[in-house]
Amino acid sequence: MTSTKLYCIAKRTVWEAYQLVRANRGAAGVGDETIAMFEQNLSGNLYKLWNRMSSGSYFPPPVKQVEIPKAKGGTRKLGVATVSDRVAQTVVKLMIEPILGPIFHKDSYGYRPGRSAKQAVAVTRERCWKYDWVVEFDIKAAFDQIDHGLLLTAVRRHIKADWILLYIERWLTAPFETADGARLPRVRGTPQSGVVSPMLMNLFLNYALDAWMQRQFPQCPFACYADDAVVHCRRHRHRRSCMPLPRGWRNAGWRCIPTSQASCIAGTEAVFKPARM
Repeated sequence: MTSTKLYCIAKRTVWEAYQLVRANRGAAGVGDETIAMFEQNLSGNLYKLWNRMSSGSYFPPPVKQVEIPKAKGGTRKLGVATVSDRVAQTVVKLMIEPILGPIFHKDSYGYRPGRSAKQAVAVTRERCWKYDWVVEFDIKAAFDQIDHGLLLTAVRRHIKADWILLYIERWLTAPFETADGARLPRVRGTPQSGVVSPMLMNLFLNYALDAWMQRQFPQCPFACYADDAVVHCRRHRHRRSCMPLPRGWRNAGWRCIPTSQASCIAGTEAVFKPARM
């Protein structure tokens, strides 16, 4: 049969995406619709989503802005999408994960299937016995400050499907909605709790950090978990040359410490801490 839809998106993929969203649960977004409420008209809601995505007429609703306290003080701003939008993002994630996954650095452990912060800690501990210096850093507000133009350039290099590019761009610019109902436009960043956000961050870091490190400092192995990283250096001069970081990461906080059994084992678990999603 010939489809009259602009884009070819399988209904089966939408169903699989819904199953993943349901298993992951999650809070209600704008409108306070829960998964249980969404399921009251499940077939109708999924069909409407598929129909709009397939015709190019799907526009993401605003993202609910939620502030959660940080362990060391202050708050972290998360963006909670609606149930329907999480399903839509999962559809795209299912399509791009097999394409982007193989290009990521072997020691990139954040938000990737079969990889974890514990693996990042393990490989870092092992390297601490071989290298004299450790450079540890994190990129402040990385999800909030990511450059849309540079990110979309990286996405277009690997993703060719027009509908995927269309919706990724719409997700990046969907406004935040605060607790009092105000809508805040977004020109930078991607919501940290978004379904596709971690993969987009990994892609951006692949070019802005991983590829740069391999090109400039092939003698210094490193491990990353999203916007946290540990770099190992044999000599004092190497750890100095690793800073400054590449252009675009001027808001990175870093410290360099001599490797020792005590400092490495005590410190790596604090560095590679999964963000609360």
